[in-house]
Order: sequence, then structure tokens, then C-alpha cells
Amino acid sequence: MYLRNAWYVAAWDAEVGQDPLARTLLDEPVVLFRTQGGTVVALEDRCCHRHMPLSLGSVIEDELQCGYHGLRFDAMGICVAVPGQAKVPPGASVRSYPVIERFGWVWIWMGNSECADPALIPDWWWMDHPDWKVVRGNDGRPLHIKCHYELISDNLLDLSHLSFVHADTIGADSILDYTVQTERKADRVRMIRLIPDEAPAPFYSMAGSFSGNVDRWQVVESLVPTCCDVDIGSAEVGSGVLDGDRPQGIAFHALSAVTPETATTSHQFYAHPRMFALDSEEMDEVYRVDFKRVFLEDVEMMEAQQRAIDRDPERGLIDINVDGPGLAMRALLAKHIEAENGAGRTSP
Repeated sequence: MYLRNAWYVAAWDAEVGQDPLARTLLDEPVVLFRTQGGTVVALEDRCCHRHMPLSLGSVIEDELQCGYHGLRFDAMGICVAVPGQAKVPPGASVRSYPVIERFGWVWIWMGNSECADPALIPDWWWMDHPDWKVVRGNDGRPLHIKCHYELISDNLLDLSHLSFVHADTIGADSILDYTVQTERKADRVRMIRLIPDEAPAPFYSMAGSFSGNVDRWQVVESLVPTCCDVDIGSAEVGSGVLDGDRPQGIAFHALSAVTPETATTSHQFYAHPRMFALDSEEMDEVYRVDFKRVFLEDVEMMEAQQRAIDRDPERGLIDINVDGPGLAMRALLAKHIEAENGAGRTSP
């Protein structure tokens, strides 16, 4: 099940042009395109005439023309022309979706359009701030992952796996000796792990040129339904970063917006804002190449999980301490979905 009254990322801004872009979101086929003025439009990807995907058509004068019989739809999904006849049949329309461009992403509201409040989009200001450098993940394209979207949320909230899956890049055995704190709020869960006076992970040794131990932090904030900010970094021991004073050292975010495609497939949009080496093309390349490798290592693990689940979906799981934040997020999301369904607010 999905939370529909929420903002999801449908595409990177550069993905959407005047050629129709097809994408399945929350089991719904959607087509995106831009008008001549640059406005993004999102419509149901199914013509009301004979159910041909509209993404197989073309954009003509800001209207989407079906490739089968030429019916044309405006930005609101209303059929405005039918070739060969003067009158458009009553009710000829397709669903339109509210969309907003922000932080380089196209956000879409999949539920009741009257509830689409732009203030509910996460305030990821690092993406636009001049003091931060942003590298778009996966070359500005979503990762297509063959797993349920909550497996991705679990992965992002459980950074203990870094010591095993990412040992050569951002992992370090020392983090396993430090407990995880879980904070719960009405719309989010935070995982906090503070690691004082330990050896830096390989990436931090390279990026920060640290000569000895460092203080490390891992703070992951997951917002309902599927947006996650991984705030991690290292600084000199005793510099104050563990008390929240972090405009120093090596600090960056891994921002992930996960959009369900189906019950067993997902889109992951991610980006890396950083506050160090802003003009370094070499560091940009590290994020483009090495951190893409990190994400692909996670993809391999999560897809293997999904295959195992599919083979025996009724088999139970054993939980350990580090699962706390992920379990809290699953419970919170289930609560929101239950409340939405109970209120009868999911219809468009």
C-alpha cells in the first residue's frame, strides 16, 4: 500500500522536455512533458478513447496528442480536439497531477489534488545554496531498483551495514561499538550515531587528510513517506561536531527521494550536497563514480533481499538493535496510510 496524499519525485528536471516521458509511479502510469514556456505537465498515461499510452504520442503547441487517433489533451487533461469531428465527446479527459519543480527535481502529488500543499516538500535547502556543491546521483537519472520501497528506507536508516557492504569507501568497523538513538516525530524518524575519537573511514582519510583519529557523526532523518537525508561527516577530535557545531571538517548529505513504481520495484533519486572542496572537479568525480558504486552495492543487496522475500513471503524476520529506526519508520508510515484510508482522502 502507498501513501497517496504526499509529494514524490517523478523525475529530475533535465529528464523532462517536450518529448513525452513515461514513468510508472505508485502503480499508476504517468506521462510528463514541458510546455513551450517550460512548465512541467503530468497526466495519466492512458488515452480515454482506446487506452493507448499517451507517452507514445507527441507534444504539439502545448497539447499532448495521442499517437493512435490524434486526440489532443491540454495541461489539465481535458480533450480539446478530436480529428474528423467538430465536437469533443462529453467527459473526454484524463487525470492531471499537481507538479512542482524544486531542488532540481519534479515533485508530483499522487493523491487528492486539493490536499497538495507545497510546504510539505522537504526543505532540502543545501541543493540550492551557494556554499554547498551538489553532485547529481547516477548522472542525473533515477536508479531503478527491483525491490519494495520500504527495503530502501530500511537500508538508509541502518548505517551499520556500512562496515560490511561499503568497507572500502565509507565504512569502518569502529561504528559498530556505538549505539543508535532513535527519535520519533509526527512525520519523521531520526537515527543518530555519534562516534568520538576513532579512525576515519577510507573516504574521510582521503578527503580530509586527517593525520589521526576523528570525531564522526551519522544522522539520518527519514520523512513520511519516502524522503531521507543522510547527514554524515568527520572532523578533528574535540572540534565540537558531536555537539552540533558542524560548519567544519568533512561534511556532506546523501539526499534520497524514493518513489515506488510497483510493489516490487522502485525509483531512487539521490544527490550529494557537500560543504568542502567546492571547486574540486576531482572531488566531483569521486562522488559521481565512487559514490555511485556505493549506491550500486546497496542495490545488489536490496534486490537480493527482494528475491528471497518473493520466494517465501510469509517467513518472519528476526530483529536486532540496529533495526530500531527502520522499524519505527515502517510503523509511522503504516499509521499515516491507515489514517489516510480511514479518512477516505485518497481519491483524486
